[in-house]
Amino acid sequence: MKPHHHPDIATLMAYSAGALSSAFSVVVSAHLSVCRTCRDRLRDTDAIGGQLLNQQEGMPLSPGAHEKLLARIQQHAPETVPAPPETPARHDPDLLPAPLWPYFGRSYRALPWKWIGPGIHHIRARDVTDDHLMLLRVAPGRSLPMHTHGGNELTMILRGAYDDTLGHFAPGDMADLDCDTEHQPVTAPGVPCICVAATDAPLRFSGWLARMLQPMVRL
Repeated sequence: MKPHHHPDIATLMAYSAGALSSAFSVVVSAHLSVCRTCRDRLRDTDAIGGQLLNQQEGMPLSPGAHEKLLARIQQHAPETVPAPPETPARHDPDLLPAPLWPYFGRSYRALPWKWIGPGIHHIRARDVTDDHLMLLRVAPGRSLPMHTHGGNELTMILRGAYDDTLGHFAPGDMADLDCDTEHQPVTAPGVPCICVAATDAPLRFSGWLARMLQPMVRL
């Protein structure tokens, strides 16, 4: 798998700095698990951030502040992502990317899909308190409603593919979208398109029918 669409460098910088919400961080982590190019970019970003921190003048901590900080970090630390299989050469096609396991489980076959429209199913992530994190499965050859975004959206293709005005998106590719993007994805023929997506605001559909159904499906 060699992705051709990647997160914006600003998104990687925010991920490196810990400034992304948990939902967006999960999608970036899933992409990093399959994209060597972005792992290299992230290492460069981490190095730059470390140099900038080293140039800052430190301030003395008040008594007990260090211990309180460590306690808070431990209290709010996310669940440990399960380790991937020890033999990656024998890749199991039924496994989701490891960063998604705490939120959706490990197996594609065990996913509890819920119908939200003709040819469209979804699953909302568990244990995510900020923004929306979900899996989407769209039948092959389907045209989704034309829409823009009320905020930001990160989408990574897991299986299948789709095409829109931004290009062809296949497994591993990521769409890093904002409110200036208007598009209408059309899934490729053959197999359903499955993706993981994070949003921080509802979508804005152009068609009246999609707008009427939106409160029921919460997209």
